[in-house]
Amino acid sequence: MKKLTAIAAALSLGASLLSVPAQAETKFVTIGTGGVTGVYYAAGGAICRLMNKDRAKHGIRCSVESTGGSVYNINTIKAGELDFGVAQSDAQFNAVKGVGQFKDAGPMSELRAVFSIHPEPLMVLARKEAGVTKIEDFKGKRFNVGNPGSGTRATMDGLMAALGMKMSDFSLASELKADEHGAALCDNKIDGFAYVVGNPSANIQDPTTTCGAKLVNVTGPAVDKLVKEYPYYAVATVPGGTYANNPDPIKTYGVVASFVTSSKVSNDVVYTLVKAVFDNFDDFKKLHPAFANLEPKDMIKNGLSAPLHDGAVKYYKEKGWM
Repeated sequence: MKKLTAIAAALSLGASLLSVPAQAETKFVTIGTGGVTGVYYAAGGAICRLMNKDRAKHGIRCSVESTGGSVYNINTIKAGELDFGVAQSDAQFNAVKGVGQFKDAGPMSELRAVFSIHPEPLMVLARKEAGVTKIEDFKGKRFNVGNPGSGTRATMDGLMAALGMKMSDFSLASELKADEHGAALCDNKIDGFAYVVGNPSANIQDPTTTCGAKLVNVTGPAVDKLVKEYPYYAVATVPGGTYANNPDPIKTYGVVASFVTSSKVSNDVVYTLVKAVFDNFDDFKKLHPAFANLEPKDMIKNGLSAPLHDGAVKYYKEKGWM
């Protein structure tokens, strides 16, 4: 009998030891971003860095994935292959409403906002030899409209429609990714490109420094109408001297980068991520120049069309922000 009791005790101890790693099992979350030289990738990396700092406590390991951008991230979150993603505020709006790029899929009822990040104006660059002063001047020239599925492409589609322009107005409408357009411009393969991005951005700094590329103002009645009609747009000014060889301020318009997830992602995971960012907010702001002027009170409302995730709401209420 004593022998049986001893065996039972040993089996019980073995089972309890086996259960320890199961309880401490690491959870993995992935953030979809954009091109590796863009601000989305930097933002995702900053968030993961802060989250991973305390992973011994919360047991969640965060990783970043370079992707095609806003639309890709939202669709992949919907498919359950990404937990979080960075997306332009217009792409978030369209996904919630089931319009634009998401018309065929219909409204994404499970999309949830976490917070907004930095402003993202539409930046248009031209080769200095192209003689371009406004976007209409690119008619008959080679222009990179952005890769399909990116927020840049979505913004360009909207702007071109407002201007009454078509892809056939360009002698070449290329679809290069953000990591490729600067080199293509300096190599004289294209005359200009559009890029929706937080500033300063290496993808713009490189061609302005390397081949003296010129920033182009994006203004006029069509832009004014877009800003008036769509709540996710706002006018923006990029200070003169932000980029080499461009001493004058640039007037344009744009969106806000937002951080999104799905209602299927647990409250605990979202709460842990939000807490990691805002409990270390001064550190977060130092991780990229585009984050320098961020304010929490704006980040929990600006550019957010989807409902806030319950895990995020829990933290914001704890802080007295809601």
